[in-house]
Amino acid sequence: MTHTEILKRLSVARKAHLQERSDRAGLTHLALYIGALAISTAAIVMQVPFWGFLVPVQGVLLCFLFTLSHECTHQTPFKSKWINEVVGHLCAVPVALPFVWFRYFHLAHHKYTNDPERDPELEGGGRPSGWRGYLIYLSGWGYWKNGLTMLWVNAFGTPDAPYLSDRLLPRLRREARIILAIYAAALISLFFTPLLFWIWLLPVLVGQPVLRAYLLAEHGLCPPVADMLENSRTTYTTRVVRFLAWNMPYHAEHHSFPAVPFYRLPEFHADVQAHLKSTSDGYGEFTADYVRHLAR
Repeated sequence: MTHTEILKRLSVARKAHLQERSDRAGLTHLALYIGALAISTAAIVMQVPFWGFLVPVQGVLLCFLFTLSHECTHQTPFKSKWINEVVGHLCAVPVALPFVWFRYFHLAHHKYTNDPERDPELEGGGRPSGWRGYLIYLSGWGYWKNGLTMLWVNAFGTPDAPYLSDRLLPRLRREARIILAIYAAALISLFFTPLLFWIWLLPVLVGQPVLRAYLLAEHGLCPPVADMLENSRTTYTTRVVRFLAWNMPYHAEHHSFPAVPFYRLPEFHADVQAHLKSTSDGYGEFTADYVRHLAR
């Protein structure tokens, strides 16, 4: 059974329940997440014993704000639209992901998931197929290079992408210039204090490979077909990973019904579990499968 067939079989009441949004549920998760980030940041600033080991933790927490931004593009984490907008824009700065641009990029990805010709995530050659490309991908080099280049083009040039309309250009330009101004101020601050280096710049460089490995599992090794239960992967993992990723390991479920907020994805998973076609029992298993694929 395909994702469209399952959606047709769901009752109107069930669909309405699955799409029900809650500020309380979203803000509770956000408070716990920000609390963990605040504790990690404070420990680094105070240089508690063995504080250097917290740099990767800080990096993972910062980099996985990507998944919160991702959710905000769908306007699903919070019932109030303005909270989704504010949180999405705030996530843009630490991970170089301008929210206005990302929304249209990501919605195009949903429309053309795993289509090698039209999915914007597959621009520039698609996912790595050899060891060299795989290691470069994991390093985060491509993400930072492409992200900063995109910010510069959005700020001072004319972005050229089929998912961006001309009416968006003023918003894209304003957003990119604000983010670049913040980055310039951050770089200037390093002449006076190394604080941002230790709590932001170094951590995101260290944490990005973890996010890259996680994201590769969402569609890596999945076929370019229309069925979202096959072109997207659900990865069975721990509560900690699901917390960090805002339940996005239920990725086939998310692509099948993007209007479902992250806190209701486990319920929708129960509806589709028997029909999932692309799954992995943990990120270790997926990574091992991907590496074997590279070795061939």
